[in-house]
Amino acid sequence: MGARWIEVNDRMQQGYRYALTAATGCEFHAEFRPGLMPPDMLALGLFAGKYMTDCRQEFPESWFGQARLSPVTRDPSLNYFGVDASQPLSVWRAKGWIHPDDPRGWFQWYCRYFRGRRMPGEDERQIGRWRAMRRHIAQIRHHCEPGDLWCRRRQRQALLHWAYDSRKL
Repeated sequence: MGARWIEVNDRMQQGYRYALTAATGCEFHAEFRPGLMPPDMLALGLFAGKYMTDCRQEFPESWFGQARLSPVTRDPSLNYFGVDASQPLSVWRAKGWIHPDDPRGWFQWYCRYFRGRRMPGEDERQIGRWRAMRRHIAQIRHHCEPGDLWCRRRQRQALLHWAYDSRKL
């Protein structure tokens, strides 16, 4: 597949370009097996509905058909579990979790990775962070009855933010 270039000009990035070198939804790292695709995550409700309201032109319109987005301000009721499970972006920046190419964080990286962008080194770092979220699955399994979706809702919502389908725990 020849590289296809995407140019980004939104509120957080101007003049950024990246190449799609893998087929959409394919050729993932062997250790990266997310349970949800970005459009499914958006339809479930993430980040209080404010994560991707100004950068829709970068991604396929089909991703937004069922997306639960807030037109004005953060609204945690739009999240699947109805709770806020996000830390402010300032916390992510302070901890060094933000790569300059993905100023919105992990989900932006995942959306771009899913579409076919590959960044050696950064991909492995983000996949490692994704794998580290598994500890929350263990805590839910330890403390909740199987199928009790309302047990540990914040942890379940956080797992949805990281492409783990916590509805299945």
